[in-house]
Amino acid sequence: MALAIKIEHLSKYYKLGVINNGRLWQDLQSYCARLLHREDPNRKIGEQTVYDRDGFWALSDINLEVGQGDRLGIMGHNGAGKSTLLKILSRITVPTQGCFHVKGRIVSLLEVGTGFHGELTGRENIYMNGAILGMKRREVTRKLEEIVAFSEIDPHHIDTPVKRYSSGMYVRLGFAIAAHLECEIMIADEVLAVGDLNFQQKATGKMSDLSTNHGRTVLFVSHNIGAVEKLCNKGLILEQGKVLLGQCPVEEAVGRYKEILGIA
Repeated sequence: MALAIKIEHLSKYYKLGVINNGRLWQDLQSYCARLLHREDPNRKIGEQTVYDRDGFWALSDINLEVGQGDRLGIMGHNGAGKSTLLKILSRITVPTQGCFHVKGRIVSLLEVGTGFHGELTGRENIYMNGAILGMKRREVTRKLEEIVAFSEIDPHHIDTPVKRYSSGMYVRLGFAIAAHLECEIMIADEVLAVGDLNFQQKATGKMSDLSTNHGRTVLFVSHNIGAVEKLCNKGLILEQGKVLLGQCPVEEAVGRYKEILGIA
């Protein structure tokens, strides 16, 4: 099977506290250097990055291969590193060590409102997200009615700035965009928990259809074990930034996670 995602020795270290060089302009220099992945101009000659008690490893030496069309459920306690992993794959943050390779375009649903501009209307945000994915305006226009219908948002509200939307409307529109615009990989992090039960079931069915019938790869993080078991064909368990149980059939992963939680 062709690979959609390959992760090699991926680690992420966070230093607790704040940058403090003693002067505001130096702090800004150091901050910009980190954003641009350049050498810190305020680092002393010969000084090396120190991984000490003032920080923690959110991820540690993660190795993973996800095949095209797989539906991988990632489970673990809060703070296990699930969201950090998805943020790295979505290129929201960069790894401290290791690397990853992604084949295809990614749509991410990491939290309510991700990728939306609050001052733009729902319709304008649909076009903006399509442009980010490299789609032409006519391609988005062709799918517009289908997206609005799936999101179950009143047609009168689609031309209202999304800052006035409820969290449920945010999620429904965000998922509808991700499900209907052209991409190869969909990443979802617990966002469907905000929607009502009917929409959760509808969204789960849509993700399953996209993977089974259209070859789309899905990475799904949720504390809802039933949703993971229903949607995914493979599972993975993280614990304190490390792989506790490597990629395996979802039934095996869910069974092991229930043992960890003490669920019969």
